[in-house]
Amino acid sequence: MTDDPKAHPNRHGLGRVFNEVPELYDRVRPGYPDELFTDLCAITGMDERSSVLEVGCGTGQATRSLAALGCSVTAVEPGADMAALARQRLAPFRNVEVETSRFEEWDNRGRRFDVLVAASSWHWVDPSIGWQRAHDMLHPGGWMALLGHVVVRRPGEPEVYAETADLHERFCPGNPDWGHPPLEEDVRGTDEGWGLVDDPGELFGPTIVRWYPTVQWFTGDGFADHLRSLSLYRRLDREVREPLLDAVAERIRTRMGDRASRRYLSVLRVGRRAR
Repeated sequence: MTDDPKAHPNRHGLGRVFNEVPELYDRVRPGYPDELFTDLCAITGMDERSSVLEVGCGTGQATRSLAALGCSVTAVEPGADMAALARQRLAPFRNVEVETSRFEEWDNRGRRFDVLVAASSWHWVDPSIGWQRAHDMLHPGGWMALLGHVVVRRPGEPEVYAETADLHERFCPGNPDWGHPPLEEDVRGTDEGWGLVDDPGELFGPTIVRWYPTVQWFTGDGFADHLRSLSLYRRLDREVREPLLDAVAERIRTRMGDRASRRYLSVLRVGRRAR
């Protein structure tokens, strides 16, 4: 199953669906492994003196890890409810400021940053505006870092979509986004460039790519809640989505022992401002 907003022209409207369920999003979405932030610091030289701009901070999942490094973090989030929850979650950190705005329209008030981070959010930014703005808001020699998760499967391992494909077709037949996650070994081979987002051209240098295997475990109801947080399911009519997800939860209970995994390759892609 894919969740690629480039396939949907109204990417900004689609991106706002997360603002409908901020608490759910914060509870069920996967975080990022500590090793990723260790590598990010090693590659970019980030430390407590660094200034970081985070684009699309959501409820602050990655922001918390950035703040714990001691650097100064300015986080920009377009969803008012998501930003409010992020401020609540990040209240213990004195080195974080959350501003509510789309990145394309955000007033940086002349500020420049050492590192720009976007965690599972850059694909919602208009590439015709975003890449140039990112370049211009970084100090010369600054770094751009994209964090993300790719849902994967392993051969022979029970996987939810394989167990529920008939349900997806029954409740929403012919949806072009239905399909098995890619094999982990195939995804590991895509270690060049910026991934599924548009290429920035000559604005940034060659990317450094790191992969981190992670897994989440859910009950049937928990997995259904996780799917409720994804744009692929949120853009379905409620009359379709809720019966589908209730059926998925029941299938996990009856066929998978009420225990289902969501396997990921978390990914870090880093490139330096070229000029």
